[in-house]
Amino acid sequence: MNKTVVIDVVGLSSSIIGEYTPFLKEYIAKNHVGFIRPMLPALTTAVQSTFLTGKLPEEHGIVGNGWYDREDCEVKFWKQSNKLVQGEKIWEKAKRQDPLFTCSQLFGWYNMYSEVDFSVTPRPNYLADGRKIPDCYSHPAELRDYLQQELGQFPLFQFWGPNANVKSTQWIADAAILTDERYDPTLSFIYLPHLDYCLQKVGPYVDAISKELKEIDAIVKQLVGYYEKKNTRILLLSEYGISPVNNPIHINRLLRENGLLQVRVERGLELLDPGASKAFAVADHQIAHVYVNDKAVEQEVRALLENIAGIELVLDREQQVTHHIQHERAGDFVVVADQQSWFTYYFWLDNEKAPDYARVVDIHKKPGYDPVELFMTSKWRAAYKLLRKKLGLRYVLDVIPLNADLVRGSHGCANVSKEYYPVIISHPDLNNCSQIEATDVFNIIWNCLFQ
Repeated sequence: MNKTVVIDVVGLSSSIIGEYTPFLKEYIAKNHVGFIRPMLPALTTAVQSTFLTGKLPEEHGIVGNGWYDREDCEVKFWKQSNKLVQGEKIWEKAKRQDPLFTCSQLFGWYNMYSEVDFSVTPRPNYLADGRKIPDCYSHPAELRDYLQQELGQFPLFQFWGPNANVKSTQWIADAAILTDERYDPTLSFIYLPHLDYCLQKVGPYVDAISKELKEIDAIVKQLVGYYEKKNTRILLLSEYGISPVNNPIHINRLLRENGLLQVRVERGLELLDPGASKAFAVADHQIAHVYVNDKAVEQEVRALLENIAGIELVLDREQQVTHHIQHERAGDFVVVADQQSWFTYYFWLDNEKAPDYARVVDIHKKPGYDPVELFMTSKWRAAYKLLRKKLGLRYVLDVIPLNADLVRGSHGCANVSKEYYPVIISHPDLNNCSQIEATDVFNIIWNCLFQ
């Protein structure tokens, strides 16, 4: 077996490698860079599951970062159990090949209750009084305590939200090194999210994100330097590139205006009622799964979707087979935006009636992905709310705006310009292809380990 590390630099594409990433530029010149053809959906959990199983969503079942559970009539987003990923994972196959194989998973998704030997993932404490305390979950359990003793508390509020910054990615990189020094796993998978924030906020414009590019470049240099000293085979890759967008599509509002989506009113605020709706959408970046509870309106829904500006594909069950996304979790229609557009989850027609969770960071309650959580209405309002917290008063950190026009970058669709393709960087002996499929990544990792 060969010691191997996979470093997942989120959002990395050829469009942003250059002046502000001097280490990466030099590293590519000495090695090989190839393109990974974007898969559908080009989303975090789906792509990672493909990399680690060698299968597409039709087989591993991860059709997006969230989906609608038809049995309990709830939208489920950002779940963490690895048992949701169907099919054999690379570490399971490797352990059959060699019982001495070990694996670490640092902050990749679906990172709980797998056969990975060492894992760490975000997992806040939710207290009875409503507070959310930054923390993480690990296996073995003592790894969490060791890492937080050495590095301090995991910076959850810098991992996602208006204050997301390099601190969380640096913590992950440092944790990866400490984990490697302690356990020396055969295979390590390290997830570095830093570029995800700025690219969604301002788009892939290098002068606007020069600071963030320099920061991630320094962290990649740190990790590559460490693993080179340990004679490790190194793969740098990304799950997707992020392209510029300027057209938010409020797909649930359109379904509601056509009498298809149902809400219920509680305390004067509106909540999506998916089980009572004839049709509704689970919005996820540039992908939306549209679930039709009343089959009598299926053709009406399709006609509506096909006439929405910014929608490139409307895939029914039969068409989903061609795109390898047909699965029981998928919507009755899988809708794909064009490169300039993306889907909001917004279902209310009046901001005064938006649910309370709309103005806070709450990735589990929202029935869809919300990149506007990266923005803040007012630092003064946030400071006031935090002051109430320090004084022991009740507070809600409702500082997230309701303005989808703020978002300038997105991903998810497969039909994007090549400059926004994800990349894979390695020694030419490990991979010398100019372009590969996402499913090929599994075999490249396997060959790194066993050839």
